[in-house]
Amino acid sequence: MARVVLGMSGGVDSSVAAYLLKQDGHEVIGLFMRNWDATTNQDVLGNPTLTDEVCEQERDFQDAQKVADQLGIELHKVNFIETYWDKVFQYFLSEYRKGRTPNPDVMCNKMIKFAEFFDFGKRFNPDYYAMGHFARLDRTGRLRLLRAKDDNKDQTYFLSQLSHDQLENVLFPIGDYTKAEIRTIAEREGLATAKKKDSTGICFIGERDFNQFLNNYLPAQSGPIETLDGDVIGTHTGLMHYTIGQRKGLGIGGLKDYDTEPWFVIGKDLARNVLIAGQGYHHPKLYGTHALGSELNWLSPLSLDGLSCTAKFRHRQTDVPVELKTHENGFKVIFKAPARAVTPGQAVVFYDGEECLGGGFIDAVYEGDTHLPR
Repeated sequence: MARVVLGMSGGVDSSVAAYLLKQDGHEVIGLFMRNWDATTNQDVLGNPTLTDEVCEQERDFQDAQKVADQLGIELHKVNFIETYWDKVFQYFLSEYRKGRTPNPDVMCNKMIKFAEFFDFGKRFNPDYYAMGHFARLDRTGRLRLLRAKDDNKDQTYFLSQLSHDQLENVLFPIGDYTKAEIRTIAEREGLATAKKKDSTGICFIGERDFNQFLNNYLPAQSGPIETLDGDVIGTHTGLMHYTIGQRKGLGIGGLKDYDTEPWFVIGKDLARNVLIAGQGYHHPKLYGTHALGSELNWLSPLSLDGLSCTAKFRHRQTDVPVELKTHENGFKVIFKAPARAVTPGQAVVFYDGEECLGGGFIDAVYEGDTHLPR
């Protein structure tokens, strides 16, 4: 029997993870992480903007406590609010200030869930740490991070910045199950979270309007929406509110000099505060031939130079065949076929079949020798 410290969020996934660990005969100690204080929400002048999220967080803890009581395990609450603010949220804001598209969930795993959480959990002298992530680890030879059985729920994309040291003593109890199977187990065992809906979006934003939340911290500056020819066809509410390939929210339609094809964001001009739009899902400027990246975290013994593998630039995106090369202080990703809407700031994660090889962050995207304005 091993002693396992498990992250319990009050959701069905971590609840079933606790049940499965208990079924395997392990001693389970639950930790509920509080990473965000809704009372610290503030507008651009520093005034607090209170929400009902404090109550939502408390309900999550209460749900985790109900499951812990049902399974006969102890549950502790730990506060990582200050560290999360410094290491994740400030990164999130900094990326938006640069006009990039950040992924705070990747950084939360790296900095909080598999770092601060581990440091706090040491006091319980565990043999393993566990999380309710949809992922698998293969320890039959070298340690390999593998996709989950349920490809639609696979979370290796968000785990790609973890090191071997962080993964060495980790268990992912639900990685060999589909989401439907997790729900079935929870309902069969009568767990308090069996019918609880999944959380969506970024943890500190929750169900709120994303743009409104972002405006609390970064002052938005409106500006023109232009075509590639420089025609002004609308007004944007702040470049940070848009990402490459976006269609919704542009407010463009019924322009008499253009056809009826939908408009998409195809670029940004930060110096002039201009959003660039083009018509058609497959607009040529949405497609790049290669990208440059940095902050590569490599989990594989395979050589990077000349490696053919697949990549994801977004969670749940279909894998894109690529070739990798080293490039100055980072790496170059060559797309085997032009790839759509690859965006600076995004995490790019590499795979060899079911194995996650590692990942980094996109810095620039090119179409041939042309640097695309992103």
